[in-house]
Amino acid sequence: MTQQHISLPAKLINGGIAGIVGVTCVFPIDLAKTRLQNQRQGNQIYRNMMDCLVKTVRSEGYFGMYRGAAVNLTLVTPEKAIKLAANDFFRHHLAKDGKGLTVMREMLAGCGAGMCQVVITTPMEMLKIQLQDAGRLAAQQRKPAAMMASSMLASPSAVLSRSYNVGPAHAATATQIARELFQTQGIQGLYRGLGATVMRDVPFSMIYFPLFANLNRVGQTSPGQQAPFYWAFLSGCLAGSTAAVAVNPCDVVKTRLQSLTKGANEESYNGVVDCISKIMRKEGPAAFLKGAACRALVIAPLFGIAQVMYFVGIGEYILDNASINFLFS
Repeated sequence: MTQQHISLPAKLINGGIAGIVGVTCVFPIDLAKTRLQNQRQGNQIYRNMMDCLVKTVRSEGYFGMYRGAAVNLTLVTPEKAIKLAANDFFRHHLAKDGKGLTVMREMLAGCGAGMCQVVITTPMEMLKIQLQDAGRLAAQQRKPAAMMASSMLASPSAVLSRSYNVGPAHAATATQIARELFQTQGIQGLYRGLGATVMRDVPFSMIYFPLFANLNRVGQTSPGQQAPFYWAFLSGCLAGSTAAVAVNPCDVVKTRLQSLTKGANEESYNGVVDCISKIMRKEGPAAFLKGAACRALVIAPLFGIAQVMYFVGIGEYILDNASINFLFS
């Protein structure tokens, strides 16, 4: 099959639009995933995803489910653009001999895409996690305070001797968090958890892109023809959810390492190995699957939407119309 020329600007536009649409649709589930992954045994606020979302709306309002969405929407365009365009770039060059890509070469292209995207993904996730987890920490502070308040009903004199501040602390913005990290720790502060992010994103891309390409190929009516958009959507959903669950243990480690603020009696970690050993010892292997269902529900539509937008070719349409308008202006 003849290799088509890759229009990098069009691919970047497609990836950016896909990321914005996808994140807007699934962000509340991603927030639930972060809060569930950060919970420790014996100090749980949420039972499951739905319980987390209901309690979030009750205590923080509807827009509480979108805490951290602004930084994600700002950085998801370059992140998704780099990921999708880099995979296309590597696939294009690895197939220069005119033969179809082997699974090994598809995985190599995915590896390259994963390595490229962490430049944006790490600081984006770092800031997003602080904002997403703030509500869980505030709820954790209110829980013992509420228990103390109920016990005081039996001893009214205790109220006179103690006062409690149970409200949530002033919510910092992503800009404030980024500025403080940069001033105190330099650029490495924004790249905390880089190793765990690479551990998550490289295997994810190595699983996702080859799996999607082969699933999508099944829907092609003839070699070289593009599969229908609904097949691209389903292929993206299945490949995305499979890859998401496969790398969920790495996502749990990354989330724990990137959480700067800890609740009462919550562990701090000194790197990937220390984090893995402490989770295994104190919470057991099941802890590495925390938030797996939420992550699958986030990634499936996110990449399904991404592939539809990508293969529809909105970027090519925008650039073609921009060129025509320029010629006739």
